[in-house]
Amino acid sequence: MNNAKPLAERVRPHDLNTYFGQQHLLHEQSSFKKMLTLGMAHSMILWGPPGVGKTTLARIIGHTLHLPFYQLSAISAGVAEVRKVIDEAKKLGKVLLFLDEIHRFNKSQQDALLGAVENGSILLIGATTENPSFEVNNALLSRCQVYILHELSAEDLRTIVHHAISTDELMQRKKIILKEEEALFLFSGGDARKLLNLLELLYIEGGEEIVITNALVKQVFQKHVHHYDKSGESHYNIISAFIKSIRGSDPNAAIYWLARMLEGGEDIKFIARRMVISAAEDIGMANPNALLMANQTFQAVQYIGLPEARIILSECAIFLASSAKSNSAYIAIDDALELVKKTGNLPVPIHLRNAPTKLMKELNYGKEYEYAHLYEQNFVMQEYLPENISGANFYVPGNNTRELELKQFLNKRWKGKYGY
Repeated sequence: MNNAKPLAERVRPHDLNTYFGQQHLLHEQSSFKKMLTLGMAHSMILWGPPGVGKTTLARIIGHTLHLPFYQLSAISAGVAEVRKVIDEAKKLGKVLLFLDEIHRFNKSQQDALLGAVENGSILLIGATTENPSFEVNNALLSRCQVYILHELSAEDLRTIVHHAISTDELMQRKKIILKEEEALFLFSGGDARKLLNLLELLYIEGGEEIVITNALVKQVFQKHVHHYDKSGESHYNIISAFIKSIRGSDPNAAIYWLARMLEGGEDIKFIARRMVISAAEDIGMANPNALLMANQTFQAVQYIGLPEARIILSECAIFLASSAKSNSAYIAIDDALELVKKTGNLPVPIHLRNAPTKLMKELNYGKEYEYAHLYEQNFVMQEYLPENISGANFYVPGNNTRELELKQFLNKRWKGKYGY
């Protein structure tokens, strides 16, 4: 055994018996487990947060299927490295290519994989923390099955800790007692790799007997935080601070958190995508141009890239933070979804139905529909909701200049019908 390896590598599972978590994929009756048991597999995308076992699961699949295993990172690899693996596959018959952070590959790089995946010479397993429907092109995505890996539960993390303490040769040289676990799990953020890194720091800092308490974990974590987490804060905490600064109309704070993410190596597309969401959720109808600005930012950073993309992101962050705010669209759709869940599939009113066939016309589909453009100011008072929920109110304009104008417009049209 090589004790120079990190604990996370020393205790990495080599088969499903010691792979903890993802029971929705690996319970005995699951199609995924049956597929592996039968020695079968198809190309796939493993989508989930960091440290939940994507790489380990890929290695186990390769071991189970007895396939030569090749691993590339989309951060550093390109088409040339992919073609080398394809050439090896031609010699060996079939290989497994694990492509970590597949979302970092652009379209042309992803296209280089298509032929080998299609003819089966490569079993591709891509890993991503980003939504594949946004980041993987349709041609490649259609040839892969997407599997979602969930954040590890407290029980999963507890099992991983006890397994490491009881099986790792180095860990067994000291007496380790897990007295309190809340801080250990909190600072690991559901990431098994971070959990084991922190456990190893506790081992190094401790004496012959180590009693793990919340206070000890906090002390060791704060001492080594920059070694433990590249950015000094979790990925999710910093993006949360960034979005909340935009929502709170503080451009200075927004720029600070943006700088923290850029300095920490955060994916610029991830930042831009979150600003698109914020533009709709937090600014919305108060300034509809914010969504256009954010969407153009998302497109621009993809073909500009760093370092210049930092300027585009900065401009957008300042614009969003400085805009008037309204969450009326966010509330409206959530309220509508809640009502849909309660009322089910209510019938579309007869006058709003399409009538492309003779029978439908005979059934009076669309007969009493009034075409708004035939009326003064292109408006006519008629019901557009199902009868059972007539008068339901979802959109309530916010208290800002833009939406106060909308409120006046709707009041003039609907004469207070929706309680404005």
